[in-house]
Amino acid sequence: MQNIRRVAALGFFDGVHLGHQALMAKAREQAARLDAVPTVITFDAHPDKVVRGVDVPLLESMADREDLIGRVGGIHDVVTLHFDGAFMRTPWEDFIRSVVDQLGAVHLVMGRDFCCGWKGLGTAERIAGWCGENGVGCDVVEQVVLDGIVVSSTYIRALVAAGDMGTAARFLGHPYELSAQVVHGYQRGRRMGIPTINFPIPEGVIVPRYGVYAARAWLRSGPVPAVTNVGVRPTFTDEGRHVTVETNLLDFAGDLYGEQVRVEFLSFLRDETRFDSAEALAAQIRRDIENTRRYFQAQEGQAR
Repeated sequence: MQNIRRVAALGFFDGVHLGHQALMAKAREQAARLDAVPTVITFDAHPDKVVRGVDVPLLESMADREDLIGRVGGIHDVVTLHFDGAFMRTPWEDFIRSVVDQLGAVHLVMGRDFCCGWKGLGTAERIAGWCGENGVGCDVVEQVVLDGIVVSSTYIRALVAAGDMGTAARFLGHPYELSAQVVHGYQRGRRMGIPTINFPIPEGVIVPRYGVYAARAWLRSGPVPAVTNVGVRPTFTDEGRHVTVETNLLDFAGDLYGEQVRVEFLSFLRDETRFDSAEALAAQIRRDIENTRRYFQAQEGQAR
C-alpha cells in the first residue's frame, strides 16, 4: 500500500450524505492535481459504539457504504480500518502518521468536526497544524447546511426512522436505500396473487418506520418500480415478529432468489396495519400498487 500516493478523505461516512460528498469531491480534486489516488479511509465500527458503549443504528451495511462511496462519491479506493479499544487509545499523532507513512497519504481531507485518537484530541485544527509542519497537504471542509440544518448522519437517521424519505433524500443527495440477497419468505404474497421478494434488515442497520413505501428496486437487469413494506406482518401472527422488507415489483416476473437487490425508498404511503383477513390485505396492497403508479406518473410529469 505504501507505494500508492493517496489523497485521503477521513471519516465514518454513514449514509454517504451531502457532507461526505463534499469531502470526496475535494479529495478527487486534490488527487487530480497531485496525480494521486483519491481514497476514503473509514472504520468498521461506529466510534460511539467503542468509545461510549452506545449502539448506533447505521444507515447502511459496510458493503453498502463502500458501494455508495464508489457509486455516489466517485471514489473506488476504500480503506476500512478496524476500530476497537486498542485503536481508540492510539494517540492521534500516531494514527495520522500511519495514514501518511503506511497508506501513502500525501494530502488529507476532513470535515471541520472530525476528530481522532485517544480522547478525541486529534481535532481537525490540530491535524491541519501537524500536516503543515510535516509537509503534508490538508483541507478542512466546512459543514454543509441545508434549510438551516447541518447535514449529518444523526439527523438523517431520525428522518428514516420517521419514514420521511423525501427529506432524507434531499439531505443524502440520493434516495435512502437498503440492499440484501433475496431469500425465501412465507409465500403469502404469491398465494394472494401479489408475489414479493423478501430480505431481512442487515444487522446493525436502522429499521425505517414500519409501513408501505413507493420504491424503486434495482435488479441486475435495471430499475423496476415497486411497493415495499417494512414491518412484522401483523395480519399473520403465526409467522413471528421479526422485521422484514417485502417488495412487490410492478410489471415484473422472474426468479430473483439469491440475487442481490437494492431497494430505494421514495415516499411513505401508509402505516403497517393488521387486517382481518388475507383478502382484505390483498385488496389494500392493490390500492398501494395503484398509489405507487400514481406516484411515478406524478414524478414523470414533474420531470417534463
